[in-house]
Amino acid sequence: MGAEANTDKPHSHHAIPKDIPEDKGLKNEAAPGIPYFTPLQDPPAGTALGMTDGSSKIPKLFTPLKLRGMEMQNRIALSPLCQYSAEDGHQTAWHLTHLGGIIQRGPGLTIVEATAVQANGRITPEDSGLWKDSQKEPLRKIVEFAHSQGQKIGIQLGHAGRKASTVAPWLSKGDIAGKELNGWPDNVHAPSAIAFNDNHCQPKEMTLDDIEKLKSDFKDSIKRAVDVGFDTIEIHNAHGYLLHSFLSPASNHRTDKYGGSFENRTRLTLELVDLARATIPKDMPLLLRISATDWLEEAGINGWTLEETVKLSEILAEKGVDLLDVSSGGLHEKQHIHGGPGYQEPFAKAVKDKVGDKMFVGTVGSITNGKQANGYLEDDNLDVAFVGRMFQKNPGLVWAFADDLGVEGRWANQIRWGFGGRGKKAEVTKKNQFANEAAFTMHKQE
Repeated sequence: MGAEANTDKPHSHHAIPKDIPEDKGLKNEAAPGIPYFTPLQDPPAGTALGMTDGSSKIPKLFTPLKLRGMEMQNRIALSPLCQYSAEDGHQTAWHLTHLGGIIQRGPGLTIVEATAVQANGRITPEDSGLWKDSQKEPLRKIVEFAHSQGQKIGIQLGHAGRKASTVAPWLSKGDIAGKELNGWPDNVHAPSAIAFNDNHCQPKEMTLDDIEKLKSDFKDSIKRAVDVGFDTIEIHNAHGYLLHSFLSPASNHRTDKYGGSFENRTRLTLELVDLARATIPKDMPLLLRISATDWLEEAGINGWTLEETVKLSEILAEKGVDLLDVSSGGLHEKQHIHGGPGYQEPFAKAVKDKVGDKMFVGTVGSITNGKQANGYLEDDNLDVAFVGRMFQKNPGLVWAFADDLGVEGRWANQIRWGFGGRGKKAEVTKKNQFANEAAFTMHKQE
C-alpha cells in the first residue's frame, strides 16, 4: 500500500518525494504582484531593527510615519532632483537607474523629479512631463520597481512658469533654449509679464482662460499619476516656478482676482490643492513644497515672506495637505540667501510651531549627516528630513545616516548579506538535507 502511494518519482523542484515537506525558510521568495522575479524585501530596506549598543530607543529619524494610507519605514525622503534627461517628457533608463539605486537602499519616501503638467511648463526641453498618456509607461516601470522593494514613491507635479525654456544647468546659468534647441521662447507664461532676469525668456501674462487650462491640465496629470500607481503627489509651489510666482508680489503684479491681496495671490495654490484633494483617493496623502521666503528683505523688495508662509500653512492644513515640504528662495535674482548647514530648518520650525499636529512638516537643505537630520526632528518636532544632493553623491545615504546614529537597519537582501554574512540556517539546512535523504531512501526501500 505504501509503495503504491509513494512512488520513487522525485519532486520536480528539489528531487525529494512529494509528501516530504519543503523547508519554506530556504525559499527565495518573490516580491508579490511583480511581473519579473525579484526577491521579497520583508521588512523593506531602511527599517530600523534596533540599536548597535543594545539600547531600546530608536532615533525619531528611523521611526515609521503614517500619512493617511501610506506608511514610511523611516523619515528620510529623497527630494525631487531634476535630471534634465527626458525625451519629449518621457523618462528614460537614466531615471530608472538613478532612482532605482537609491530606492533599493531604503529612503522612507522617494519623490520623482519636478514633472511638467504642460509642455511649456518644463524648465528645459529635457525635463520630465506627464501632460500626455504616453509618458505614463516609463514612470510605471519606476513605480513598479519601487513597490517591488516594498518602498513608497511619489511624484512632484508643477509648471516652470517664467523660468521655462532654458538649457540644462551644466551648460549655462539660465540661458534661453531657443527653437533650435527644442525650446519655446515665445510661449513662456507667468502671472505677470516680468522676466526672471535678462537671460530668461520674456513671459506672457496668463489670461483667465490660461489659468483655467492650467487647472484642467494639472487635474489630468494628477489622474495619470494616480493611474501609474504613485503613493503620493507633491504640488511644486516653490523655487520661483509658476505657482510660487503667483504667491509673491515681486513677480505677481496682477489686478484681477489672482493678484494684489494675500487672498488673491494664494488663490491659485488653494484652487489646485482643492482640485488635487478631490481627484486623488481619500487615503492618498497630498504634499506641497513651498518656498518659505523670497530672501528679498535685504534687497528692499516686497516679496513672499515667512509670515505669509505660516499664515498659508494653516489654510493648507485645513484643506487636506498632509505634509508641507519647506524650502526657500528661487524667485528673484536679487535674493540674498543666508546659507549653511540646515539653513532652511528654522522656516520649517516656524510652520510646525503654528500648525502643530494638524499637518506634518518637513525640512530640506544642506542636510549632510544622520545626527543633524535627527536633531531637527527630535529637538524641533519636525516630521521628515528631505535630502537631495547628498543622495546624488551617495545612494546609500540612509545606511550612512543609520551608522551615524548607531541604528541597526535592514537592507536589501542582495546587498546586506555581503556585509553581514550568509544566512544563519546552515546547520538546520544540513539536518534537513540528511532527513530528506533518509526519507527518500526509506521510500525507495518500501
